[in-house]
Amino acid sequence: MDVQKNSAIAADAKATGLAGGAGGGTLGDTIAAVSSGTGGAVAVIRLSGPQAGAALAALAGRVPEPRRAQLARLRDPATGEVLDQGLALWFPAPRSATGEDMAELQIHGGRAVVAAVLAAVLSVPGVRPAQAGEFTRRAFLNGRMDLTEAEGLADLIAAETQAQRRLAFAHAFGHLGQQVEAWRARLIRAMALVEAGIDFADEDDVPAGARALAKPEVAALLEELTRALADRRGALVREGALIAIAGLPNAGKSSLLNALARREVAIVSDEPGTTRDLLEVALDLDGHKATLVDTAGLREAESRVEAEGIRRARARMAEADLVLWVHDLTDGPAPAEAPVTAEAPLWLLGNKVDRAEGSPALDVAWASDHLTLSAARGEGLEELTGALGRFIAARAAGEHPALLRARHRASAEEARGHLFVALERWDDLDDELLAEELRLAARALGRMTGAIGVEDLLDVVFREFCIGK
Repeated sequence: MDVQKNSAIAADAKATGLAGGAGGGTLGDTIAAVSSGTGGAVAVIRLSGPQAGAALAALAGRVPEPRRAQLARLRDPATGEVLDQGLALWFPAPRSATGEDMAELQIHGGRAVVAAVLAAVLSVPGVRPAQAGEFTRRAFLNGRMDLTEAEGLADLIAAETQAQRRLAFAHAFGHLGQQVEAWRARLIRAMALVEAGIDFADEDDVPAGARALAKPEVAALLEELTRALADRRGALVREGALIAIAGLPNAGKSSLLNALARREVAIVSDEPGTTRDLLEVALDLDGHKATLVDTAGLREAESRVEAEGIRRARARMAEADLVLWVHDLTDGPAPAEAPVTAEAPLWLLGNKVDRAEGSPALDVAWASDHLTLSAARGEGLEELTGALGRFIAARAAGEHPALLRARHRASAEEARGHLFVALERWDDLDDELLAEELRLAARALGRMTGAIGVEDLLDVVFREFCIGK
């Protein structure tokens, strides 16, 4: 996304106070914040805005050459006291992360040092503390990134697994934005062909021929959007796979959860029905995020509380990407019939293998996979975690999915709806009405990247950022 594309948005935002964060700052302010994490050996203080150069000169003595680090003694502008010695950098507009004049101070990370230098920066007239996400917000408003790239950056900062990092990196550097712009460009070409029937109504050959050329392009776009909406890999990577642990009471479900989590998450007891509510724990399985859910043992409930726990267990299994049915091998052979119905794959885990007699038969038709283990002694856990990691990796394999967030999916669904109407009524609609359906579809796609009508989305997108980003 270039600066010209966002110039109107930036102007409107500045006029209405949308350019700042929730506190109502504007693009005319100069903002400053610590952009590095706390507790490190080095801290970074960033400034953005018209007074960034003046603040840098006030502390470092002069503004260094653009994009070259200068070692400088940083002084309090009011007293002249030396606060620290660090690196000063200068990034004049528009070639900066935010598109404005920017400065950075790389200093020692001690709390007293950081507090003193930041206080000195904020004492410079015209400089105020940045609000959450304000640097990234300004980058968007100044055309340095689109909304999908901003969201990708937020996901990159929050990434907990390698799969999340790879996906977030792709989106932070334009994967979805480029795809959406390609969709919009094709849609705009189709609109131009349809509108030829309006602009050249007196010509005999142009209207019908041009309109016919547009239909295959619209049909292809509808098919691509339908495929993108059906692809759930983005949610699997970003939110993690949901794995439900189910079984009869005392099968060892809670012991398995504790063993996989490597800590005591659930109470383990010989008393049946101990687990009444859902217990969840997030894990990193070979670079993929997963949420394990320990559910209540499935049986005829003996109380209303247990009945509610069983109801919740069945509801969670219905939402799961994978169900692990834990079978107590000391109770004999595995059930020949599926013990539960689930949309997701159902694995059979034979637990307490250390206490079972003989070689348990677990190869039953209803289980898509089966393993033996001892949750209490840790036997077979490495094989299980490896299998779970491979399961998630296989489900998430392929090119990076286009649609990650509910906002993306809503925009794509709206665009798909307009394209569907256009194709269904292609021969019935006048050129003006057909062009309007295509225009509304393009507008819905434009909202995904922020090219069109995003004022009401800005707070929603940027409020999840931390201060300094």
